[in-house]
Amino acid sequence: MAREATAPTVCPTLRYKDAKAAVAFLEEAFGFTEVAVHAGADGTVQHAELAYGNGVVMLGSERSGTAFSQVAAELGPSSVYVVVADADAHHERAVAAGAEIVLPLTDHDYGSRDYTARDPEGNLWSFGTYAPRLPT
Repeated sequence: MAREATAPTVCPTLRYKDAKAAVAFLEEAFGFTEVAVHAGADGTVQHAELAYGNGVVMLGSERSGTAFSQVAAELGPSSVYVVVADADAHHERAVAAGAEIVLPLTDHDYGSRDYTARDPEGNLWSFGTYAPRLPT
């Protein structure tokens, strides 16, 4: 019997100047899957949800004049960590798609193998084999 999926309780959110291009890049370079994309009347992405494993990242286009844009006006690039089963294969996919690798594949003494890439708008994406555990 299949288990019903549960909704993630932590979802990183990112703003992009060109959210439509960001969605395409995250799918091609990093293997995210589109869950939902809601466009405004002008075609810009108002809200998107992309899945990887049991996690979701939400993103949208920068929009001036909103309450959030006012409080987030001075934010810089974000950083997101994603657990992957095979960091080498994931790295190869990212490189083949033209992702800018800013930290190479590295083995760490705590057992993780990971790398970091920068997306076209400056956000950092780290992919590695270390998987945090929730307390029981």
